[in-house]
Amino acid sequence: MTDDSDSSGSPASFRIAVSALIFDGERVLLALRRDIDWWNLPGGGMEVGETVDEALLREVAEETGLEVEIEQLVGVYSKPQKQEIVLVFRCHITGGTLRATEETRECRYFHPGALPANILPKHRQRIEDALLHQQSAVIRAQRTTTEEDQHIAQ
Repeated sequence: MTDDSDSSGSPASFRIAVSALIFDGERVLLALRRDIDWWNLPGGGMEVGETVDEALLREVAEETGLEVEIEQLVGVYSKPQKQEIVLVFRCHITGGTLRATEETRECRYFHPGALPANILPKHRQRIEDALLHQQSAVIRAQRTTTEEDQHIAQ
């Protein structure tokens, strides 16, 4: 029998999030968030009742105005400090119009060698993993906190 509770005896709970890697040739799409001054891959947390693909399509539309189709799972990222698992997918555009949204101030493509300084290291690592073009997904722990990431990126 397995114990699925944390040290307090409460059931363990994890947040599941999704992110999209959308490339235009060699350039990758990033969104500049309105709530913080950081560029990130489009994505976010799953909502109750959603499937993984529904969550990804919703998040991309909410943050970029684009409609996408999933091509491949690039990586599974464990973030134990936030009890979060992030599934990252390579996607291609099927419709919509790239635009700023309620959640993003700007959306823009960047060459991987010229990513903005204010991109979180976790997102930079996910882009680097996509550029490996592996047949199977990367499984990686990303243990730093957002505060530590912001310090690293500066």
